[in-house]
Amino acid sequence: MEILVYGIGGVGGYFGGKLAEAGNSVSMLARGKHLEAISKRGLEVESINGNFKVEPTVATNDVSEVSTPELVLLGVKSWQISEAAKAIKPLIGKNSMVLPLQNGASNVEKLLQVIPENNIIGGLCHIISFIEAPGKIKHTALEPNIIFGELDNSKTRRIEQLKKTFDSAGISNSIPEDIQLEIWKKFLYITTVSAIGGLTRVPIDKIRESDYLYNLMQKTAQEVKTVANAKGIAIKNEHIEKAFELVNSQSKGTTTSTQRDIMDGKPSELENFNGYIVKEGEKLQISTPVNLMLFELLLPMENTARKA
Repeated sequence: MEILVYGIGGVGGYFGGKLAEAGNSVSMLARGKHLEAISKRGLEVESINGNFKVEPTVATNDVSEVSTPELVLLGVKSWQISEAAKAIKPLIGKNSMVLPLQNGASNVEKLLQVIPENNIIGGLCHIISFIEAPGKIKHTALEPNIIFGELDNSKTRRIEQLKKTFDSAGISNSIPEDIQLEIWKKFLYITTVSAIGGLTRVPIDKIRESDYLYNLMQKTAQEVKTVANAKGIAIKNEHIEKAFELVNSQSKGTTTSTQRDIMDGKPSELENFNGYIVKEGEKLQISTPVNLMLFELLLPMENTARKA
């Protein structure tokens, strides 16, 4: 398969690397020293499942150097989706599939503003990985997997073919009955823990030790559920319970990528997580006081990071 991985961070680097290792033609879009290292030495992946190294078909920061892809994996942050969509639009052919893998509930909405609906597939992934050094991705936890499907949940031929591609690359994957529900289930968890982590600047195990903070997370999650339900997403209390099982199972020292970005003074996904719930709540006339508080407390730091 002809594949473009747009964004060779922890997500795009790992899954793009696995697809290249399986013999697919994989073009990688990266920047700066990371791109320079990949161009010279290939992409190295250090993983709990075994290390490997691959040579991309093309390594570039210019999409005009890439052929029309059958599949585009978007490995950028959710706040970079609109820019990425505009960049790849000239490359998109009639049969191209665009699969967003980043956290966030509005990724498809943003893509639809630029890319034809028939080219877009819903998706998400589970993995803890990051750029350890230029040209090197480190996968430290979780069994990597991709969950994907048509926006209308139909079981099309292209979805089945894509599953075979992931299977042959040794990538755990699944096609759910309701892809939007799966996206929101992960969004529920990540929105519940990320902002509070960014404010407290301590890992999840320290947050859950506080009755006050634990209760605050539960209120955050309930507001996410209320907004989701108003948008027709079937989030239930049992999904909140599952999210907190995940919170309670996290090992000592665990942080989210958004929390780390906030703590490092980098632009984060704050506006796409808690900010999105606030915005959608306003549209739907739903009060979201906890998400609003978290968003407003972190917004000055976010604004400073974006001006740096």
